[in-house]
Amino acid sequence: MAIKLHESFAVHPGPWLRRNIVEPHGLNVSAAAAHLHVSRAAMSNLLNGHAGLSAEMAIRFEKAFGLSADTLLRMQAAHDLAQVRAYEASINVEPLSAAA
Repeated sequence: MAIKLHESFAVHPGPWLRRNIVEPHGLNVSAAAAHLHVSRAAMSNLLNGHAGLSAEMAIRFEKAFGLSADTLLRMQAAHDLAQVRAYEASINVEPLSAAA
């Protein structure tokens, strides 16, 4: 049996990064974007939770702040799955039988 985490554990990594990493380092969106060599729009969308964290962005945060890219990507995956679990009953797919 798989362990199911409560959806409250599925935190979007963007706002978490803003509150726990970017702001404590005294950076704003523009400064963080410049340091990570990404566009301001991309950084803003991530930190405000409007875009998901890509593997490349996770590596950039890992290199800049010493975070684990793997952990950040697991946060993103947990968030994405929790979002879909909210409406999984409406996903109509029948189990596939093994060929006889």
